[in-house]
Amino acid sequence: MSGPIPARRAAAVTTLLLAVLLSGCSGSSGGSGGKQASGAPSPRTESTAPASPSAAPDAAAYRRWGLDKPLAAPPAPPSAKLTDGLKPGAAPKVIRRVPTNDKVVFLTFDDGAEKDPEFVKMTKDLKLPFTMFLTDDIARAGSGYGYFEQLRGEGNRNTINNHTLSHPNLRTLSADAQRREICGQQDVLEKRYGGKPPLFRPPYGNYNDATLAAAGGCGVKALLLWEVTMQINDMRYAQGDKLRPGDIVLAHFRGPSELKGTTMTRMVTNMLRSIERQGFTVARLEDYV
Repeated sequence: MSGPIPARRAAAVTTLLLAVLLSGCSGSSGGSGGKQASGAPSPRTESTAPASPSAAPDAAAYRRWGLDKPLAAPPAPPSAKLTDGLKPGAAPKVIRRVPTNDKVVFLTFDDGAEKDPEFVKMTKDLKLPFTMFLTDDIARAGSGYGYFEQLRGEGNRNTINNHTLSHPNLRTLSADAQRREICGQQDVLEKRYGGKPPLFRPPYGNYNDATLAAAGGCGVKALLLWEVTMQINDMRYAQGDKLRPGDIVLAHFRGPSELKGTTMTRMVTNMLRSIERQGFTVARLEDYV
């Protein structure tokens, strides 16, 4: 496990994190020539097979974290995933929102700056499904990747995926530089976990045709964007003022210094309360993508 990143680089990382806090690492998303998945949900044939096995959390666990009751169990996932049939090396599918009629949303956490042990306890208590997108030079700082391994959950329910080596705006880089950023992090994660992650999120949501080519060439099946961002007290929506079936929620590993004194666990509690109040539950992204 690597030690802390150099002071100059750590300062740059901190500046970046502060700049993107309220924007959810967002910026202009989409790229020249890159096809994006339609935002409108389309009917899909649902499977009768059971969802990913996991013991249900009890009500007392939810109350410990300030929630009135457990989230509803998600429905059975679809029989076919969005990336089924994708040929090796092909450009990944660009997914902003999962096409489904189920009242489910998908939680994703980016970067890896905050490593709060209370969040590990929370996710174990709630058996919360979510997907991680880690940036190497941010994730390896401090306690490093070992922290995120604790968040993977039973049966590696919560997967660790690619968010580049150093969190650049990829659209400002050459094709070769983009390939180094994306494939470099694929190699880091493959060495650590034994396989190349199939999912990738471009920093700030910025990508172009060179991004898709590089990602496909190093084993990425889907480029994940988002429609909703987690804020300190609630959520911000790209369209309208409420959740829609299949929304992907962008959150970050953040601590009190970036959250005006609020802890990451309190922020997640606020988000889960809003999800439940709107009649939704949380499903596992990898069961659909």
